[in-house]
Amino acid sequence: NNANVLKADLTPWSTGEKVFANAPFSTPWRTIIIADKPGDLLLSRLMLNLNESCQIEDTSWIQPGRYIGIWWGMHMEKYTWKQGPKHGATTANTKRYIDFASKYGFSGVLVEGWNYGWDNDWTVEGDKFSFTKSYPDYDIEVLAKYAAQKNVRLIGHNETGGATMNYESQMDSAYAYYQRLGINTVKTGYVSALLDKKERHSSQYGVRHYRKVIETAAKYRIMIDNHEPVMPTGLQRTYPNLMAQEGVRGQEYNAWSSDGGHPPDHTTIIPFTRGLAGPMDFTPGTFNYNNPVYPGTRVQTTIAKQLALNVILFTPLQMASDMIENYEGVPAFEFITSCPSSWAETKVPEAKIGEYLIIARKDRSSENWFVGSITNAGKRDISLPLSFLDKDAKYKAKIFRDGAFANTFSPVDQGVKSAFKTLALL
Repeated sequence: NNANVLKADLTPWSTGEKVFANAPFSTPWRTIIIADKPGDLLLSRLMLNLNESCQIEDTSWIQPGRYIGIWWGMHMEKYTWKQGPKHGATTANTKRYIDFASKYGFSGVLVEGWNYGWDNDWTVEGDKFSFTKSYPDYDIEVLAKYAAQKNVRLIGHNETGGATMNYESQMDSAYAYYQRLGINTVKTGYVSALLDKKERHSSQYGVRHYRKVIETAAKYRIMIDNHEPVMPTGLQRTYPNLMAQEGVRGQEYNAWSSDGGHPPDHTTIIPFTRGLAGPMDFTPGTFNYNNPVYPGTRVQTTIAKQLALNVILFTPLQMASDMIENYEGVPAFEFITSCPSSWAETKVPEAKIGEYLIIARKDRSSENWFVGSITNAGKRDISLPLSFLDKDAKYKAKIFRDGAFANTFSPVDQGVKSAFKTLALL
């Protein structure tokens, strides 16, 4: 009755064919991850190990980091992507973000809406995008130098509107230009129903394009954060400049989704689904929950949960999503600025899919451990075993927590003056 049959459906081309290939050929792997308990699923390296070894000889330029961006303000309609009185990607505004990044130790600033092409209906006219010509109020060369002086890098943004042929025709010239400017990371986007108005993102057509982007970027020492991607398959082992991918219902849905945003259990599920496929660019870290555009849609978490997601949801390029003015003067922001994005060890002490999850990660550059603990809407007490710590060492723990009355509808307990407490583990 086929009840125990795993079927892999391939996305066809617009002409109906599923694959064009020369015989003989080998099909990609199809995998099933099996574990004794939920937390062990998150520790699997099966998908990575089935990929070819690294094809980049010198990987010293591939560096993890944390970044901020002129992005959430666009969703809140404080800024616009297109030109006009509220244009977000201006030289002055970007300098403000660079100054903030430098002050708090962020490695990069993502700027969307900097290049020609946003004034059209870009989801339909993606072929109008230029990836080297900036708007008059955005001096990319001045900003690249300014950022370098502040020990910060600009992160390039290449939204294609699904027009992959237009993008491929400009990739070499654009990446060479970015390399000269010291821009070593590009966030790509493919907001469209179809690629080039005919092919599905997950088709062979799309897969070939995404791989070409990664391979071309590697030639110019550029890291890629791919949005609207094909489902990840562990290709970052072969091309480690593929730092992160979206492919997940991320934070932006909390800005405009008609269903009101993610329910609290969403982030207790996606680590065990999309998260098993590789690093995901969810973009946690929103502190202001007021939504002037869609008042019925909001981030349905507490401040402490937004902090914990920096540990729970792995990506070597981690974004702090909110507008910078929402971080100033908030004690909880200290956790984001101190939390790494590259880890030496990962432990999952407790997990129940859809209910709760605790992950402990050891910083790759120090002896510090970071622990993130999240739950769904249900209240619970969990004992955390600390057996992963060095039994001969002494530790000091700084605990960031919500107040007793914080919940998804009142994310900040105004009665609690301090968002954290410090204790010694002897």
